[in-house]
Amino acid sequence: MIMAAGYGTRLRPYTDTVPKALVPVLGVPMLDVVLNRLQAVGVKRVVINLHHLGDRIREHLKDRRDLEIVYSEETEILETGGGIVKALPLLGDEPFYAVNAKIIWLNGKIDALVRLAANWDDSRMDALLLLQPTVTAIGYDGKGDFTMDQEGRVRRRLGWQVAPFLYAGIQICHPRLFRDAPQGAFSTNVVWDRAIEEDRLFGLRHDGEWYHVSTPQHLADVERHLSFHGIKF
Repeated sequence: MIMAAGYGTRLRPYTDTVPKALVPVLGVPMLDVVLNRLQAVGVKRVVINLHHLGDRIREHLKDRRDLEIVYSEETEILETGGGIVKALPLLGDEPFYAVNAKIIWLNGKIDALVRLAANWDDSRMDALLLLQPTVTAIGYDGKGDFTMDQEGRVRRRLGWQVAPFLYAGIQICHPRLFRDAPQGAFSTNVVWDRAIEEDRLFGLRHDGEWYHVSTPQHLADVERHLSFHGIKF
């Protein structure tokens, strides 16, 4: 699943007329970068949630044939958790990738999506998050999200801490993560916190580079860094 319904208010004025997922980085819409990454590891079917300027996304992808693309329409913003819950009937009963459409990542020696799949343990996990070291994230100015032990179990940072890891916007999750979930709009943090209490939320350190695009300044910083290193999409 690709999360693409948000307003992208911090990225205005770009998102006044273009959905955030279609804002280009080095000339390529972020949504296309995500779709290409998924297709490259063998994903055949993608669910995309839509709200803000959703018709623009439909139009942009109408001729794409290498993936089966299904849309989950939201009449109101349901946030990350509510958006996935609404789409669950389209996602089936097995674990699935969930990817934010506002990130750019470069793989290490092994594709990050492949590494996540290889480390998934259905008997122990309800979700496996790709985690980026906070200090090396480009376009990110927060305090991070999680600590992680040697076995990969994650815990929330304390309020005063700068956490060593942030959620990189990519996870594998099982539909059971959302059992008894709230109705309507809610953050995935709600079900993650329950999974933490049950020792079923795990993380995997990203071994490549990671870029966050939430403001025009972030976009400029990310493009400058990618251009300097000769990255093309």
